[in-house]
Amino acid sequence: MEQRYYSMDEVAGLLGLHVRTVRGYVRDGRLRATRVGRLYRVTAEDLAAFTGTPVEPPPRRARRAEVSCVARVEAIGPDEAIRLTNTLVAAAVGRHGRENADRLRVESAYDEERGELKVIVLGGPAAAGELLGMIDLLALGEGTTER
Repeated sequence: MEQRYYSMDEVAGLLGLHVRTVRGYVRDGRLRATRVGRLYRVTAEDLAAFTGTPVEPPPRRARRAEVSCVARVEAIGPDEAIRLTNTLVAAAVGRHGRENADRLRVESAYDEERGELKVIVLGGPAAAGELLGMIDLLALGEGTTER
């Protein structure tokens, strides 16, 4: 059977303690640890003995991809920039529902002097692609050939 080893940071996370507290327990001999090079590792067995109960490792996170991109729209007035930004934010929230709105975020910055809008899109590749398509459609229009 393969032995599971935890770093000091992992032990702190599993126990809900600060990493300095965990290091203090090791230094005081309250928690048994093995030195590997310059780092200390705690076996699952030693951690279970320290806590008095078996410690379950945190579940593995599912693989996920995220995109962050900036779209710059030039020669746009302030009212049109506001309308475009509001439309994109509404589309991002409406796509996933309000409870999952953090999966797709839209931020914007408007430079009135330059007449330039920057739209920052953060989220999954497919959803971000849809929003970028909306920017293309709304800011440039269907009949525009310049890109």
